[in-house]
Amino acid sequence: MSARSDTGVVTRFAPSPTGFLHIGGARTALFNWLFARHHGGKFLLRIEDTDRARSTQPAIDAILDGMRWLGLDWDGDAVHQFARAGRHAEVAAQLLATGHAYKCYATPEELAALREEQRAAGRPIRYDGRWRDRDPAEAPEGAPFVVRLKAPREGATTIADRVQGDVTVQNAEIDDFVLLRSDGTPTYMLAVVVDDHDMGVTHIIRGDDHLNNAFRQLPVIRAMGWAEPAYAHIPLIHGSDGAKLSKRHGALGVDAYRDEMGILAEALDNYLLRLGWGHGDAEIISRAQAIEWFDLAGVGKSPSRFDLKKLENLNGHYIREADDARLTDLVAGRLGFALTDGQRALLQRSMSFLKPRAANLLDLADGAQFLFRRRPLEMDDDAANLLGGDAPTLLARIHDALAALADWNAAAAEAAVRSVAEAEGVKLGAVAQPLRAALTGRKTSPGIFDVLDLLGREESLGRIADRMVSAA
Repeated sequence: MSARSDTGVVTRFAPSPTGFLHIGGARTALFNWLFARHHGGKFLLRIEDTDRARSTQPAIDAILDGMRWLGLDWDGDAVHQFARAGRHAEVAAQLLATGHAYKCYATPEELAALREEQRAAGRPIRYDGRWRDRDPAEAPEGAPFVVRLKAPREGATTIADRVQGDVTVQNAEIDDFVLLRSDGTPTYMLAVVVDDHDMGVTHIIRGDDHLNNAFRQLPVIRAMGWAEPAYAHIPLIHGSDGAKLSKRHGALGVDAYRDEMGILAEALDNYLLRLGWGHGDAEIISRAQAIEWFDLAGVGKSPSRFDLKKLENLNGHYIREADDARLTDLVAGRLGFALTDGQRALLQRSMSFLKPRAANLLDLADGAQFLFRRRPLEMDDDAANLLGGDAPTLLARIHDALAALADWNAAAAEAAVRSVAEAEGVKLGAVAQPLRAALTGRKTSPGIFDVLDLLGREESLGRIADRMVSAA
C-alpha cells in the first residue's frame, strides 16, 4: 500500500514527558508545525506517557509551556498515549486473530540464556522465533506470555524517505518484537503505530534515530491493512565540535534559553529553522515566510551543528527589531525589584538606546541598571580608575556647563560637554569617560548624551556632584 499524498496533510509531535522540551524536540515540533501549516493541514500533539515511572505532570506542563512560547499551537486536544492502552491491546488481539502475531511463552531465563549464547558467538542479539510456529497448547497451563509480531522473514523493505532517500533493510534483520507485555500492557512500538493511524497522521517527521523503528513499525501497518504514512527522518543536531549534542554544547531545555539566557522566541524559532533546513541564502526568516517556504526538500542529510554564538547574534537582531513596550515587559521582571509607573516609562524610553548593544534580555537588564541606582553610585574598578587625576576638576566644569542649560536634551548636553573639552584643550573622550563613570558607575553605557537625557537634569547633576565631592 503506497504512502499517502500531500493532500490533507496531518503531522504530529509526540514527546515523552520525562523532562523539559529540549532543543532537538523543539526543532522536530517546528518542522512538523511548518509542514502542516504550509499545506493547510493539521498539526497534532501526542504525549507519549506510557513510561509511568518517569512521566510526570510537571514535565508535561514544561513541554506545553515551551511549545506555546515558541508559537507552536496544535490542533484539537493533546492525546495522552497511556489513556489509549485498551485500544492498543485491541489491535494486538486483531493481529493475533489474523495470524500476524503469536503468543510467546519463553521465560526470562530462557531469553537471558539466548542472549548470552548469541553474544558469545558474536551474533546479533535477536529473539530466535522459538514460539513463532509452536502450538500454544505446548505451554504449561496458565503460563505467562507476551504477544509478538510475526515479522516477515523473506525479501526486503524499502522506505522512500523524504529526507534520507530510498533506504532498504533486509526483512531477516527485523525480529519478532513484543507488542504486548506479559501484564497486557502495550509496548511503545505498537502504541505509536496505532496512535498514528487513529489520529490520521499522514507524514511522520522525526529524528533519524527513529529510522530503524520505521522498518519495525511498517509490518504492523501492513498487517492491519492501513495506509502507510510518508516518512521524513531528520539528521540529529550535533555540537559545534561535531560531537553528539550534550549539555556541554548548550543542549538545554527551551525554558533555559528563555529564562536563563534571555533568548527571544522568534530568534530561537528562526535559529532552529535554519538548523538543518535552508532556503537559498536567507538567514532572517519571518514566521510567515517560513510557512510559505518550508518543504522537506530543503532539509539536509547531514547532522547540523549547534552554534550558541550564532544564536546570540541572531537574537541580537530580533532584539533590535522588537517593540520597546514588549521588551520593557520582558526586562522589568529581570531587574530584581518592582518598578513604579515612572520607572517603567523610563525603562521603555531607554530601550532604543540599550537595544543596539544587547545580544539578549540579560544584557538589556544589565544595561538598564544604571537608571535605577541610588546615589552615591558604587563604582566598578574600571569606572573608579577613570575618576582619578584631573577628573574631579573636569567634572566640576561639566557640572557648571550643564547646570546653565535652559533646555535639557541630548543635543544641548552634547554642545555643553564639547565646549568644556574645547576650553580644556582635550579630546571629547577625555571628558566623556569620567562623565560616563560618574553617571553610571561603569566604563561602558549607551551614548553619554543619551544617558544625560534619560537621567534628567536633577539626577544627572546630582550624580556628577557626588563624584566631585568624593574625589576632592
